[in-house]
Amino acid sequence: MKKENIIIGAIAVIGALTLFNTYSIFNKKTRVVATPSSQVNNVGDVNSGVLPATNDFATNANQPQQPQIQEPAAPAGPLTSINFKTPKKDFGKVLSTSANKHTFTFTNTGTEPLIISNAKGSCGCTVPKWPKEPIAPGETGEIAVEYKPAGQSGVQTKYVTITANTSPATTQLTITGDIQADPNAPQQPAQPIAPEGVNIQ
Repeated sequence: MKKENIIIGAIAVIGALTLFNTYSIFNKKTRVVATPSSQVNNVGDVNSGVLPATNDFATNANQPQQPQIQEPAAPAGPLTSINFKTPKKDFGKVLSTSANKHTFTFTNTGTEPLIISNAKGSCGCTVPKWPKEPIAPGETGEIAVEYKPAGQSGVQTKYVTITANTSPATTQLTITGDIQADPNAPQQPAQPIAPEGVNIQ
């Protein structure tokens, strides 16, 4: 009789533990790692309906997505080198209504033809023009720049970025000027200031 009671008690304990484990699996937000089939219990997780999570999923789920950084395009074709006689121009004091022109002279100091693919000002007030044809080794070329500082005042620094088949692919030219107000420029009419709460049409 005692033997039977011990067996019944053991079965009851095993059943209680099995129910508790099953309840924990369904209610906890923990990942169940699959065990080899040789170690699976007959009453265990095979029939629980829980699919094992993979290590790849766990690793990727916890890591934030890294933003894609676009690398600048490498210059195509054989590389050469460029040298500007003077890469900076200071216009000094100029009126805000003026159009200031300057020509930068450069030399292809490499052994391959120099091809300038772009020349871009740092703002719309600086407009560059560059040769579209290849410059042979040892030959010179010009980049014409016009700077119109309309609406600007004080000391200004602007840039022109040259892109070519050089290393590095870009070369920067600098333009500076101390912009003065033009006393002869037409004055903008002063806007009337309305009392608080009153709209002026």
